[in-house]
Amino acid sequence: MNVPSALDWLPPHHRAEVVMLAAHYGVPHHRHVVLTDGEFDPLIKTDRLGEVGMVVRRRDGGILVARKTYYPPEVFRLLTGGIAPNEPIAIALEREVAEETSLTVHIERFLGIITYEARQPVLRRFVSYVFWLTELGGTLHVADPTEQVAEMRTVAPPTLPALADKLRQLPSTTDPAINGRWSSWGQFRAVMHEEVAGWLPT
Repeated sequence: MNVPSALDWLPPHHRAEVVMLAAHYGVPHHRHVVLTDGEFDPLIKTDRLGEVGMVVRRRDGGILVARKTYYPPEVFRLLTGGIAPNEPIAIALEREVAEETSLTVHIERFLGIITYEARQPVLRRFVSYVFWLTELGGTLHVADPTEQVAEMRTVAPPTLPALADKLRQLPSTTDPAINGRWSSWGQFRAVMHEEVAGWLPT
């Protein structure tokens, strides 16, 4: 990652923290994505300016993925959690891991930063900070029922591109559950899976 150029895309109050996180957990990769449609959650939510991506490796070597109650059938994805305005990245990561998994984890690496830009119907920007985490203990359990998690699974890392393909093939139907089109949401969500597949150590 070219840190100076990537920092230009980030919220100003996150730039110094990203430099600190990179010093502790490794310099992250950076991918910038231009979306053709930005009218869906979470891009249109006003209670967040980005998210943490949680690539949680379980003790058997698999990675946690989840599906929510309102997703199309058999759609699973990597765990993510919103970052509130003015909230530090590290605080959001700690909170979201606790709420979504109840596990104790160790941060192995700051894997990457994905910046998104959508110009239709209006200019929107979003950022995902992706971390590779390993399970240390605890019992897997969704602590926050508002997350509406229907099921969690453990998948092998090589299956991440297949999850991305399924996300990219979602229909263009509009759904109030995401305040937008599934196809647009799927194009957005597929990116993290494609990038993580290349970023994880072999």
